[in-house]
Amino acid sequence: MSHGKQFTLYTHTGGPNGWKVVNVLEELGLTYEPIYLDFGKNEQKAPEYTKYNPNGRIPTLIDHKNGDFVLWESDAILLYLTDKYDTEKRLTVTDEKEKYSLIKWLFFQSSGQGPYFGQAAWFLRYHPEQVPSAIERYRKETLRVMSVLESVLSKQEWLVGGKPTIADFSFITWNNVALSFTLKDYADVQKEYPAFHAWHQKLVSRDSVKKALATQAALSQ
Repeated sequence: MSHGKQFTLYTHTGGPNGWKVVNVLEELGLTYEPIYLDFGKNEQKAPEYTKYNPNGRIPTLIDHKNGDFVLWESDAILLYLTDKYDTEKRLTVTDEKEKYSLIKWLFFQSSGQGPYFGQAAWFLRYHPEQVPSAIERYRKETLRVMSVLESVLSKQEWLVGGKPTIADFSFITWNNVALSFTLKDYADVQKEYPAFHAWHQKLVSRDSVKKALATQAALSQ
């Protein structure tokens, strides 16, 4: 790549998993060049992309300062970025037990939050026919995941380590989808899950996240 930045990030203008990585890159002050794939043209399935990511999904990160190392799956990327480049341990932890707790939350995000929140959005907006039972199922699962987070965050400010880490950051973008779209006019999240809501507001008020949100908004116009 000739752009001179440390990373190339293959992503999408709207895809939450790509913006998840952007939030952490911005928080750590790492330079990157985004390449926004056009899903309408199925660019994520083209050989030019699947040579990097055989799953044909976003995001994919290439680290040009580490032998053009290629990594996909967003939470794996977050772990890589903090393990290798977060030298001050701003977004990660050092204690062994806390490290496994952090990984636990990343697994919960990737296996619980992402799929359920994503399916709620799919059936509300993209599915070719309305399936009310599917919409109801995934909205309820979205609330269930929020209730898990509420049960923890009502007792502590952050998920692990007493500070914001990639565990917290991993939830931001899909939470935004739920709050602005899938649960809008369906649930009063601020009232029913106050600790969850306060936690999310603290995260989206960070300069790195505000910058990413502004970029995303500009791209959507």
